[in-house]
Amino acid sequence: MSDYAIDITDLKKTFDGKEFVLKGIDLKIPKGSLTAIIGFSGTGKSVMLKHILGLFKPTSGTVRILGTDLSTMDDNELTKFRCNYGVLFQSAALFDDMTVLENVCFPLEEHRRTLQKNQIIQIAQTKLKMVGLDPKHFNKLPSEISGGMQKRTGLARALALDPGIIIYDEPTTGLDPILTEMVDDLILQTHKLNQGTTSVMVSHDLSAAFRIADFIVMLDAGKVLLAGTAQDFFKSDIELVQRFVTKGMKHQ
Repeated sequence: MSDYAIDITDLKKTFDGKEFVLKGIDLKIPKGSLTAIIGFSGTGKSVMLKHILGLFKPTSGTVRILGTDLSTMDDNELTKFRCNYGVLFQSAALFDDMTVLENVCFPLEEHRRTLQKNQIIQIAQTKLKMVGLDPKHFNKLPSEISGGMQKRTGLARALALDPGIIIYDEPTTGLDPILTEMVDDLILQTHKLNQGTTSVMVSHDLSAAFRIADFIVMLDAGKVLLAGTAQDFFKSDIELVQRFVTKGMKHQ
């Protein structure tokens, strides 16, 4: 078995056969790490993320997740394989007509059909408590709880199937500074509580990346510009990296 949760080799992607969005991505993310993928808008972060999730197929190159080449699987196999992922979406993406508890039960009902209803409820309640949500909110609709509670519910749902990889897709975009710090701390706490789980945070927030990530990967123009620790970024003499570091430090 590979030591890497995510192993991307020379990944290229074009949608029109002319212009390449990804221009040869090489990236290895170690199992059990908390990695931040950063970069300006339009650098390829979202397109790469969709390759990691198996939503896009490479024009060329390979994407191996937990040792498996995604291109070798058909749609049914991919659907089953995606149980290895938990995703916290930018807007939490909760089902409006389901309660907090029902939202977290949903993936269990879909993918753990051998479980009894009371077992599903127990697991969902455990995950909600793990992310710090008070039981008095479990039977409320998303519209009846705060934005921070919605994030916690979304994270509990992402954790429901005990995934090997948790992906945070721009988790703090549009949030105020206090809520941003709460979400960043929640990501760090969740990572520490789930030993062995690989966490990947796709973000434009460099200050958060410096504060909580083990490794940072910066994309630019469809390629990896720099990958390493926060210290590697501080020491870098690449002009664009220096600009990003200066910008990130101002926000700390």
